[in-house]
Amino acid sequence: MLEAEVGAVVRRGAVVASVGFALGQVPAGQLAGIAAGERDTLEVPGLGTCVVASVPLEDDPSGRFILGRLDEPFDREDVSLLRGMSRVLTLTLHLLRVLAGERALRERSERQATENARLLESLQERQRLLEQLARLQRCISQRARIRDVLDAVVDGAQTLVGSDIAALRLVDPNDPAELLTAASNGLDPEILRTVRRVPAEAGVAGSAIAEAQAVLFEDYQSHPRRMADFVAAGVQTAFAVPVHEHGAVTGALVVARCTEGSGFTETERDMLLAYAEQASLALTAAKTADTVRHAFNDPLTGLPNRALLLDRMELTLGRGEREGKPVTVLFLDLDGFKLVNDSLGHLAGDRLLIDVARRLDSCVRRGDTVARLGGDEFAILLGEVGEHERAAGVAERVIDAFGEPFDLLGREVFVSASIGIAAGLDEPEDLLRNADVAMYRAKRSQPGTYATFERSMHEAVVQRLELEADLRRVIDRDELVLHYQPIVDLVQGSVVGVEALLRWDHPQRGLVAPLQFVPMAEETGLIVALGRWVLDEACRRAATWRAELGASAPWVSVNISGRQLVDSGLARDVRAALAAADLPPEALAVEITETVLVQDVKLAVERLEELRRLGVLVAIDDFGTGYSSLRYLRRFPADLLKVAKPFVDGLADPKDAALVQTILGLGRSLGLVAIAEGIETDDQHRRLAALGCPLGQGYLFARPVLPDALDDLLRSGRAPVA
Repeated sequence: MLEAEVGAVVRRGAVVASVGFALGQVPAGQLAGIAAGERDTLEVPGLGTCVVASVPLEDDPSGRFILGRLDEPFDREDVSLLRGMSRVLTLTLHLLRVLAGERALRERSERQATENARLLESLQERQRLLEQLARLQRCISQRARIRDVLDAVVDGAQTLVGSDIAALRLVDPNDPAELLTAASNGLDPEILRTVRRVPAEAGVAGSAIAEAQAVLFEDYQSHPRRMADFVAAGVQTAFAVPVHEHGAVTGALVVARCTEGSGFTETERDMLLAYAEQASLALTAAKTADTVRHAFNDPLTGLPNRALLLDRMELTLGRGEREGKPVTVLFLDLDGFKLVNDSLGHLAGDRLLIDVARRLDSCVRRGDTVARLGGDEFAILLGEVGEHERAAGVAERVIDAFGEPFDLLGREVFVSASIGIAAGLDEPEDLLRNADVAMYRAKRSQPGTYATFERSMHEAVVQRLELEADLRRVIDRDELVLHYQPIVDLVQGSVVGVEALLRWDHPQRGLVAPLQFVPMAEETGLIVALGRWVLDEACRRAATWRAELGASAPWVSVNISGRQLVDSGLARDVRAALAAADLPPEALAVEITETVLVQDVKLAVERLEELRRLGVLVAIDDFGTGYSSLRYLRRFPADLLKVAKPFVDGLADPKDAALVQTILGLGRSLGLVAIAEGIETDDQHRRLAALGCPLGQGYLFARPVLPDALDDLLRSGRAPVA
């Protein structure tokens, strides 16, 4: 346990046990000198000079327990642990002697039955002590978590003396004037709530801590320092022994009995004292192990953190270089995590990260490493070198695993993961950065997919950073414009509405398509400000058309992003835009994609109801592309249903035509007006009209144009067929 090279037990100047020395080369003279305090180093044949740690054997003042190791001196914790082992050795030897005596007595005479019974009881007590000491020793050697050690200490104390109640009280490190109940057994939950935190001087534990020695309250009910809650619980006798950390008293181990006249014997008190010494060692070791564990593990999910991942990548890359095979890492970023945090709060966000960690663990092999890098970023290191072909399979399993909804505080939430894959023998940070770059490529092209790193991606990342910097100043520089596409009555041919589509007129790049900057605006949070600008500008333009055309003026439709939907100020922004333009609410429609709506159905319903109460129209955009569409559609308060372009493209196929007919029938049954998107051919126009679809838009009628170019079309009242 202490990583020593050699060890020995010396009694009365003689080596009675040793380990680590070559056969016949035990330096008995040197060991005797160390036991006598005459030297503090040990020359070991074949090894060299070892520093030593030497502690006494409690049953032999001249005996010593000696360990030696190369280079690194033993610190105070090492010596403290060695003393605990020495005590266990002494108890074990004592038990063996008692066992030998018991056997001898049995052989001499049956008349010693009474004495044998007493010895047997003593043996049983000592056996219980050894069992509990061994349990704590296992906690130390296995580097158990602090919570497990706390529970083990209390369980062991209760088992050791057969008490009704056992508790471990520790001084609060943030407030030494109070004691915390770190673990307990046998306490009623109601009482436990009231005594979880008490003044430092309270009860038998407070006395043991203040006096730094064992304290017995034989008549607890009448003791002047009794606690009212324990009196009410019927405690008759209580015994407390202090526990230590680095030599200082940091708490007390308490046992109590509730049967009148049932005190603790001297033997039981002695056993608990010995047990408390080992418990102190276990608690110290557990706190040290937890400190180390937290340095290399994420405290929320328990996964390895970035530091541990990079360390394992170093080892794997070393093996890869020796074998000439690449190392593979996957970088994952959750799509929609900020929506969960913003809408449901950080508690739900933490719960989601824990569930994500479990799903990721289920997608990898035993030798792979799943790590949390921070926030909603994770990584997977494939344990075997040369397995870059397996990475795509791992990515697909992760994507499939995220296809099922997460249950967060009773809500079903859909969250996908965008994944980047990188393989090679680069430095760990470089390999991880390459996977990160590939992940952004996947997220930009289609969230919830994966991409493999290529060297050309670096240039794209640099361009993205430049574009993001420009995007932060786009409103101040007045570079945003709206294009409008008409929405047409498929039977009459009249223009009934227009959809406002955001464009960025960049001074160097020209018109930047929405797919190039809207996802970036979502990630950075800029989309809320951009969305507010779109609302204001679209309402202003709609008011201008309404003033000129009167009742024949079209309504204007504005797209709402996922970040805007979770923003509590959305309804306020819509109301302000309508008021500033003096536009009636029925002249404005807000479009929200189905995929965004199903990420948090309850919140989506609340926001849509707020908008409906304002009087504006609500449209469900890209219907049929989300999850469980028919299941959720009836729950959304909406007026318009936009049929996604892929369904329109497939109208020539009888199966797709039947599906469109079903969607239109469903919309009618729910009182929704359908709008077909992406109409590009006369055949699509005719088929949709024949199926009873009332409205549509697409290049067949007009491409999105600046508002001035749309004025003549609106004045004519009819859309030409291109």
